[in-house]
This record gives sequence, structure tokens and C-alpha cells, in this order.
Amino acid sequence: MKKKYLFGPIILALVLFAGVVFVPVSWLVKIIPADRLEESAISLEPNMFQGTYLQSEMLKSSTYVPIYGSSELSRWDPFHPSNYFETNDAAFTPYLVGKGGMTSIIHDLNFATHADQLKNKQMVIIVSPQWFVKHGTDEQHFAPNYSSLQAYQLPFNKVVDEQVKRQLMERLMTYNAVKNDPILYKLYDAYLNDKKAMFNTLSVPAKAYISMLEKKDLYFTLLKDKPTNRHQSDEVKDKTWEELKAQADAYGEKRTQHSQFYIDDKVYNHKKHYIKSMEGKNKDHSYAESLEYDDFQLMLDILKEAEAKPLFVIIPVNGSYYDYTGFPQKGRQDYYDRIKQQISDSGFTYADYSDHEYDPYFMRDTIHIGWKGWVYLDKDMQEFLE
Repeated sequence: MKKKYLFGPIILALVLFAGVVFVPVSWLVKIIPADRLEESAISLEPNMFQGTYLQSEMLKSSTYVPIYGSSELSRWDPFHPSNYFETNDAAFTPYLVGKGGMTSIIHDLNFATHADQLKNKQMVIIVSPQWFVKHGTDEQHFAPNYSSLQAYQLPFNKVVDEQVKRQLMERLMTYNAVKNDPILYKLYDAYLNDKKAMFNTLSVPAKAYISMLEKKDLYFTLLKDKPTNRHQSDEVKDKTWEELKAQADAYGEKRTQHSQFYIDDKVYNHKKHYIKSMEGKNKDHSYAESLEYDDFQLMLDILKEAEAKPLFVIIPVNGSYYDYTGFPQKGRQDYYDRIKQQISDSGFTYADYSDHEYDPYFMRDTIHIGWKGWVYLDKDMQEFLE
């Protein structure tokens, strides 16, 4: 009798698992809510970034303008692009793709996956100086953000330039998240070293796994996103850019009355002891040399070949705070010069905010754009899209 009770749940689990796996994709697509894409535009949910379905649907639509970046996208206030353009009844909707730790290598893989949908697609890409530490993106930031689905699809990608694809695969193989996946790592190794028999053999389980991950992506798409703490406000409606800048100054001033370096009071109070400990600690730091520049170049190469139309946004650092930590001015300026040169050499345009290091309320804290910074971005986005 006990054996029946033991095997009953196991058999039921296997039946349910088989049912989930073998449900046709066409069935799942049909039951995705009509407002799911609109909802996901501000959700900042990792499942959307690491999947492909919602982003593919977004790229098909002329309504959405993707903004790719990292943690700054979750810094909500009335001047945030998602609020500003909705409040002012814009003809387009920003679609946010980014979270803390998402850097060039994560976006490289994402752009490679969707390369066949990027032709003439206007987009905004926010580039942060903090990405450009000497050794590039570390495992701590890579592992939780990279997409297994996109990584498995890469060897079978026929759209991305072969040399760029190989460079991207070689770079991905340096991370433990890929090294510790025996099928993926050996699949990459077989592809890169022209081991055709091995590649063909590994392609069978790899494609089966891709199919499962695609199904998983659709199941997550069916789920409703968690509510965001998005700031919704109509106080930025029908204002001139000068009025918005003045409004952002007042908004920022009110929220930085008890902090140093024009940092949001809430952030400052939470990080006060850490900030005090950082005085003079970054004297030997620089963003002039980093593996990130190679990762960033892969992004440029993928976008150029795909004939995408990006506007790159060059975010400054909080100059007063960086001076306090001893971070050399040259180590920042070398970064600004180098990144602008890379973008220009690839034929793309950029919005350069590097001269706003000391502009009060341009930055929300030590590294994140906010308040007046968003106003500048809103203006540059509107002009770019027009």
C-alpha cells in the first residue's frame, strides 16, 4: 500500500511534466493576454530580458522604442522617460530593457539573438562608466543576467557576422556560468574548433533544450508581472524644456537637503557609512583600460551589421563624489574620449552628458542619472525620434 502512495505522486508529476512540455507553442501564444506586451514595457522583469518572445513582439511594433541600459532604468521619478512620454501623449512608448549588472556582454547576446529584427529600428542605449572597470564584467554580475536560451541559440545563429559570433562565443566561454554547463561549453568548443562530428552530436540535446527553454519563456510570459514602484505623475505635462529643467532642479533640491554631493537623501542615509569610508580610496582608479571596450565593440559591430539606428547616451559620473574618493579626473576623461571615438568610428550618434559631472541634480546618486538628467535624455530622445 505504501508503494502505491509513493509512486502515485511521482507518476502524477511525470504526467503533468509531460503535459507542460508537449503543449504546442501555438496554443500558448494564443492565450497570452492582449495587454501583456504593454504591461512588460515597464516591468523590468528578468524573465523578459532572458527570454525572447516579448522582445521579439516589441521589435515588430512601431509603437515601442526600446531603451537598453542597466540599473538606472528602475530609478523612477516624474521625469523618467516612461512617465514623461506617456504623460505627454507621445506617439511611441519606451520599452525598458535593463537591470543592475546588465553590461555590454549581456546586451551583445541579446542583440545577436534579435539581429534579424533590428534593421532601421530606433533605440536608445544608455552606457554607464561603471561598466568599464579594468577586468570588465565579473561573474557576480554576469551569471544572474545572462540568458541560457540566447546562449544556446547563438551557435545556430545565421544572421550575425561569423567573426563577431566567434568572438562573442569565446568571450562567453570565459565565464563560469558557461563553463559549468557541459553541453553548452562543449558545443561552443566544437563550433570554434571545427569539430563537426562533435557539434552535430551535441546539437541534438542542445536543440531539445532550446525547445524547452522557449516553452519556459512562453509560460513566464503568461504570468502577470509584479507591480513596479513606478512614479506616475502628470506634473511634467505640456512643459517647455527650460520649465522642466527648473522643475527638476526644485525636485532634486527638495530631496537632497540632508546629504552631500547632491545625493538623494534616502540613498545617502542608507549608504552614509560606506560613503564616509570611501574618502580618497580610488586614487589609483581609471576607466581608461578595460575588457569592457572589447565587449562594447561587439555590440557596435552587431548593431552596425544589423543596420539598427541606436542613440547612445553617455552618462557622466557624480563629479563631486568621484573627486571625494580621489578618482582621477584623467581616468574619467580618458573613458569619455574613448567611448565617443568608438561610437563615432562605427557611424552611430550619441548624446554626450560628460560635461554634466558637476551639474546639481543631474545625477540622482553617485552613479545613476535622474531628475534633471532624465530631462536632457527626454529632450534628446524626442529630437532623435523625430
